[in-house]
Amino acid sequence: MEKSSVLTPHPPEFGRFLFASVGEDRNGHGVTVLSALARLGLDPWTETAELVALGRDAARARLGSLLARFRDVPALASEHARVAGDLSQLLPQGPTQGSATRAAWSVANGHPRFGSAIWLVTAIVFMLLQLAMVGGSVSGE
Repeated sequence: MEKSSVLTPHPPEFGRFLFASVGEDRNGHGVTVLSALARLGLDPWTETAELVALGRDAARARLGSLLARFRDVPALASEHARVAGDLSQLLPQGPTQGSATRAAWSVANGHPRFGSAIWLVTAIVFMLLQLAMVGGSVSGE
């Protein structure tokens, strides 16, 4: 059975890739893959899941086209293909591919993970308790 964590709802296998640097922006600040994807208006975890599902070669091509659109890091204008090649090597593959692929499929297809369900149930219980407390104080007046 796969271990699920409420505090880390995203696949941990994606961390190495998402927190890798794509270069420095115009202000000299480091930009990660996570930040670049978010600035492009994409969900970083969903996009990573889709890249994992594509396989290494197709992922490198897709990532290259995404980085070519990213203007916040000037060096990517000429280096996007090389950077995409380097970054694609950080995508999960190999012995851990089974769990990464299941996680990728789950994220890419919008299926909530177990941790999300726990948060939803907790929120509902909390709201019901709040309503009960408010209802009790109104009827007690």
